[in-house]
Amino acid sequence: MHNVDWKIECRNLGLILLLAGLVGWAVGLLPWLLFFSSLAYIGWTLFQLQRIQSWLSQKADTYPPESKGLWGDVLDGIYRLQRQGQEERLRLQAAVDYLQDSFASLDDGAVMIDKRGNIEWSNVAAEKLLGLRYPDDQSQQLVNLIRSPEFIRYFEGDEYSNSLLIDSPHNSHYQLQISISYFGRGSRLLFARDVTENNRLQQMRKDFVANVSHELRTPLTVINGYLETLSENIGNQGNVQSIDITPNELRWRRAVDQMLNQSRRMEGLIKDLIALSKLESIPEDSKDMPLEVEPMLQAIREEVLTAFKGKREINLECDSSLRLVGNSDELRSAFANLVMNAAKYSYGDGVITIRWYGDTRHCYLEVEDNGEGIDDIHLPRLTERFYRVDKSRSIETGGTGLGLAIVKHILLRHQAELKIRSTLGEGSTFTCEFPSMRALAQPHTA
Repeated sequence: MHNVDWKIECRNLGLILLLAGLVGWAVGLLPWLLFFSSLAYIGWTLFQLQRIQSWLSQKADTYPPESKGLWGDVLDGIYRLQRQGQEERLRLQAAVDYLQDSFASLDDGAVMIDKRGNIEWSNVAAEKLLGLRYPDDQSQQLVNLIRSPEFIRYFEGDEYSNSLLIDSPHNSHYQLQISISYFGRGSRLLFARDVTENNRLQQMRKDFVANVSHELRTPLTVINGYLETLSENIGNQGNVQSIDITPNELRWRRAVDQMLNQSRRMEGLIKDLIALSKLESIPEDSKDMPLEVEPMLQAIREEVLTAFKGKREINLECDSSLRLVGNSDELRSAFANLVMNAAKYSYGDGVITIRWYGDTRHCYLEVEDNGEGIDDIHLPRLTERFYRVDKSRSIETGGTGLGLAIVKHILLRHQAELKIRSTLGEGSTFTCEFPSMRALAQPHTA
């Protein structure tokens, strides 16, 4: 393709007008010849524009009309841009087809939604899980086809950081996990995953743990009773402890005491498993009531000091005017777990500080210790069941590995969050952060 300079086209026009001017001057018709020459040039230009317009109205793959000079250059340029645009469209369509084919092969339902909430495309799994049929439902409002109130609130809330668990609107036997994300200019991509089997297995696991824990509780109580009786009677004569204990009796006492310790440890584990199963299976009830936090913490402090025989210093810093709305038994269990953990993992002369206070947004229960601390790599997993930072240390202290998991579940039932800060060799701080709606100021007495 030749690149014709505009200067050349202007020069050609100048030559035409000059020639017309010379001829017109020679024959005495200078104005007329200049006028008709300009009119002819304008007509030629309009003719070329009409050819371009006719060509553009045809199919995009037709060749441009033959032309020379500037107009030929313009036609070739337009044709080249047409071909580039067509190739780009084909490339984008291939990418869209590849993406849709990839989504079509998924077991999860996939739905593309435009910025107005209309369905653009959905895969086969979306018909099975959500009842959406493509292309029959194309351009339909998604909320007109999925009318679950939970889903509509989730879809129109524009807060998609968490997924939504609902029963399938098409088949109630399916339990779905819905997740939505934005892409492009306000378009959204919805995924629906069938979690029925996962939920069933989780429920089976919970039921199994709960049932086994309940079944083991009775035989362990009997075993503990007999072991305690044996421990009390070995080396005793007539309810008076014998001064001269034979080596054989001493060996038996050690064995019985070890069995009793392990049996009590197993009993504590079962109690924690039962407590955790109840928290997971029993829905939140209406037992929430205003609680006086300071007396509860005072009682917990006395229990921990008694359990450790006064080897720990426990300080209380409480806002006595601030009450907490919640389940008394559950919150007492959570707070006691945190204080007991702080005592277990502090040194013999450890100092534990319990704080209860609030601000305009939250109220806080803090348990701070100056113990050995926890490495940062362990902090994200501390609330997992049976997770132990130091297994040998946990066995020595008699921990079950379920205390913080119980605390986490109790706090979740109270819309609260457990935050942990720790530095190796300096100690740890466990903070229960409750929303302000759980705080209640102490009424003033006259």
